[in-house]
Amino acid sequence: MNRYPLWKYAIILVALLISALYALPNLFGESPAVQVSAARSTVRIDSGTVTQVEQVLAAQGINAALIQLDATSVKARFENTDQQLKARDALEKALNPEADAAGYVVALNLLPRTPAWLAALGASPMYLGLDLRGGVHFMLQVDMAAALQRRADVLTADLRTLLREKGVRHSGISRNGQSIELRATDAQTLQAASDLIGEQFPDLEVSEATDRLVATFAPEAARRVQEQALKQNITTLHNRINELGVAEPVIQQQGADRIVVQLPGVQDTAKAKDILGRTATLEVRMVDESVEAQAAARGTGPVPFGAERYPEPNGQAVIVKREVLLTGENLTDAQAGFDNQTQEAAVHLTLDAKGARIFRDVTRENVGKRMAIILFEKGRGEVVTAPVIRGEIGGGRVQISGAMTTVEANDTALLLRAGSLAAPMEIIEERTIGPSLGAENIAKGFNSVVWGFVAIVVFMCAYYMLFGMFSSIALGFNLLLLVSLLSMLQATLTLPGIAAMALALGMAIDSNVLINERVREELRRGSSPQVAINTGYDHAWGTILDSNVTSLIAGLALLIFGTGPVRGFAVVHCLGIVTSMFSSVFFSRGLVNFWYGRKKKLKTVAIGTVWRADGQTPAVKAD
Repeated sequence: MNRYPLWKYAIILVALLISALYALPNLFGESPAVQVSAARSTVRIDSGTVTQVEQVLAAQGINAALIQLDATSVKARFENTDQQLKARDALEKALNPEADAAGYVVALNLLPRTPAWLAALGASPMYLGLDLRGGVHFMLQVDMAAALQRRADVLTADLRTLLREKGVRHSGISRNGQSIELRATDAQTLQAASDLIGEQFPDLEVSEATDRLVATFAPEAARRVQEQALKQNITTLHNRINELGVAEPVIQQQGADRIVVQLPGVQDTAKAKDILGRTATLEVRMVDESVEAQAAARGTGPVPFGAERYPEPNGQAVIVKREVLLTGENLTDAQAGFDNQTQEAAVHLTLDAKGARIFRDVTRENVGKRMAIILFEKGRGEVVTAPVIRGEIGGGRVQISGAMTTVEANDTALLLRAGSLAAPMEIIEERTIGPSLGAENIAKGFNSVVWGFVAIVVFMCAYYMLFGMFSSIALGFNLLLLVSLLSMLQATLTLPGIAAMALALGMAIDSNVLINERVREELRRGSSPQVAINTGYDHAWGTILDSNVTSLIAGLALLIFGTGPVRGFAVVHCLGIVTSMFSSVFFSRGLVNFWYGRKKKLKTVAIGTVWRADGQTPAVKAD
């Protein structure tokens, strides 16, 4: 009656071993480290970088416990934070002698001390949130002037197209700062253009000069463009952080033109800084192939009016026209891949319907000319490719290829896929911060779980005797299982998460209380111990399932609709419900069956004092 088959005990044993294995990394702590990664796509991280790091540290007399190279960075571990800070300063000075042209990102980091054999099994510790271990804090300044200039570029192109469709001939149209200038030789053309702008472009205000019109943004329109740019940048940052897999990020507006980003529990701080700091946007422009532009590309003449100079990866200059044909806003997808002909790493872009139509028209009208695809990062533009248009290109599929590695192709695709930034941003403040609530709160959160567990164990053992001991062991297994799941999911544990963990213990023991009371109720009715145990577990299961399902629904609602710390609480809460149902019912019954199931003539069970309805204590005996 109260015996588990061998396969159920095997499940319990496997669950216990796996839980212990994946919870174990949390006991080893973390090592202070310095991480060196590339700040630009043209910088390579390889064994030569490792040698350079070793030489810099040796010259300064700094001993590193371990220096290792991974796919994108070099990480040096140290015994204490003093050596870590000295190493960071030495490497920053040696690797980036020119601050304005930094080629490397040198960042403080914390790396887990997980043994190699555990790491090989995929076992890693939980991340601690900003309020426990700390994390990375960024303050980003949004270039609002650039947002208005980009909007003016779009309106300039739209106005040029509209004037051509309406047959209004003019001497030239261009953007000058945040305004649009249209030149004409007669007053009639200027009046026609002014009327057209007033009808089709309500965001612009027109002022007339002798031979030109100057259109500027209305104050309300300028404010709206800036607000939209800020919101789009926040959305893009959310997408990028989601690509990085960061749990519980804080991204919020501060003031009119700043964004605060907090990444709790981030391990790879250098990578986070690189991804957030790179303001990667894509622009497609035509190459200026005039004689003056060719002289400017060689460095023997000035850049012609209406054109700009941008470098290629090999250092050569390309003179491109200011008119932007396509931007990252026309992208619907970006994936890393390979060129079908050369097998080099490439980025495959998919354009929306508008972008595909524009690209088809541009390639049809400019056969034999060069078209430049420019990637802007950190305010600097670089021509990633400038091919000659051989024919019309339709279908909305574009490829970027060139001298890039697979890692660089993946990073570029990530940035473009995350969304186009409406305006460039600059990191004006960056710091790796300590616990926002202090070490005292960490200790209090830990003690709340430990002392809560101890108090429950004391009460259960005193009130339910041996059954209370079984319940306490099941409760400990539940805590072990919960920690291992959080570790396997690489969740970020915050103070709300600790609160949810303490709540999970209370809910788990509540299930055992229901089971124990059901067993005692059957004993009061005169059932034999074996029958009472079996009936008690069976009858309690329905109540436990109902109560946990309703709690799980509430937890899922918090998970779906909550943000930040609320979601952190919800994750631990939902996992705690699942683990408590397994440990409180399946695991605890396995213990009871193992202890009592072997005894065929069971006369008594140690479950505390069982009183009859008349106040007498019965002798619990088997039939």
